[in-house]
Amino acid sequence: MPQISVKGRQMPSSPVRKLVPYAESAKKRGTNIYQLNIGQPDIKTPEQAIAAVRNNSMEILEYSHSAGNESYRKKLVAHYNKLDMNLDIDDVIVSTGGSEALMFAMGSICDQGDEVIIPEPFYANYNGFATASGVAVKPIATNIENNFALPDIEAFENLITDRTKAILICNPGNPTGYLYTQEEMDKLAALVIKHDIFLVADEVYREFAYDGRVHHSVMNQAGLENHAIMIDSVSKRYSMCGARIGCMVSKNKEVVAAAMKFAQARLSPPTFAQIAAEAALDTPQSYFDEVIEEYIDRRDTLISGLKNIEGVQVANPGGAFYCVAQLPVEDADHFAQWLLESFEHEGETIMVAPAAGFYSTPGSGKNQIRIAYVLEKKSLIKAVEILEKALEAYKS
Repeated sequence: MPQISVKGRQMPSSPVRKLVPYAESAKKRGTNIYQLNIGQPDIKTPEQAIAAVRNNSMEILEYSHSAGNESYRKKLVAHYNKLDMNLDIDDVIVSTGGSEALMFAMGSICDQGDEVIIPEPFYANYNGFATASGVAVKPIATNIENNFALPDIEAFENLITDRTKAILICNPGNPTGYLYTQEEMDKLAALVIKHDIFLVADEVYREFAYDGRVHHSVMNQAGLENHAIMIDSVSKRYSMCGARIGCMVSKNKEVVAAAMKFAQARLSPPTFAQIAAEAALDTPQSYFDEVIEEYIDRRDTLISGLKNIEGVQVANPGGAFYCVAQLPVEDADHFAQWLLESFEHEGETIMVAPAAGFYSTPGSGKNQIRIAYVLEKKSLIKAVEILEKALEAYKS
């Protein structure tokens, strides 16, 4: 029998989606499931984006430019420049979601066996992107006790070798919700300049900063013109996950030129989705103000409820819409599967994401889960109640 590749065997399963078959079976049994496992907001997509597709009269669904429609890129650059990024249209490549933008970035700056340092826990698909690109992830541990803040910069420096090509951060973080301070960004900037490597920042949750905190973009860091790569996406900002439109941004012309070759190889990003994304840039600030207020209310409801459960420890996120909770269980993977296979409370259960998949270090995060607070407040209250009942039953 023909054999699959080593890369295929090493490719990690999604900690978010691997439990889907168990959820499908539970639904067939009539169990209602509160899905806390996936970052799919229930917030309505801006009407401007929907209307732009609904009312479009094109007769031929053509390829776009490999870097994305010029009109969209111009409008996107204007949006970024309002945030003092000082970009040109040639600094932006539109991608099929932030995922492809990350693949473009890794492919453009790393060779087989090169290394990227990432604070963990991190977005689970970074492991997959690294495997697909032949890149070695060098994790650096953060901890729940201080909300997963940036480790001492010396810990990063100790990991840098001649194969290190970049430090990758998610800001605000998925799965932690941690929002980097200006001081932390300054330290990272100084480090990548010192060692002549890249700082790649996944900023898809940029708008979601809470409690008076401010997001500090990698593109606003002085002196990083040749070192900074920003990853962005419309998925979370406009509740447009299905559009699959993102972008890679860099002022480093060689990086962009290399990424363009990857972009040309996949031909072009999706046409209709670009039309929707371009229209979404007209979304008024009032939309974000309302969304942020809603997420803060949901966060506070969830965190308060989790803290009241005996044995549960939870970090308080400063941005995005996730939190990591540490449970009084030995194996969160088994617990998450048990929730779907063997437990229900009043005909309902919850679906969570085991956090081990958000780590690269073997054995880390085994008793943690990621919760996405993308459900309305009353559903989160019910979900916390179910979790408490489930933990009581699981221990007995």
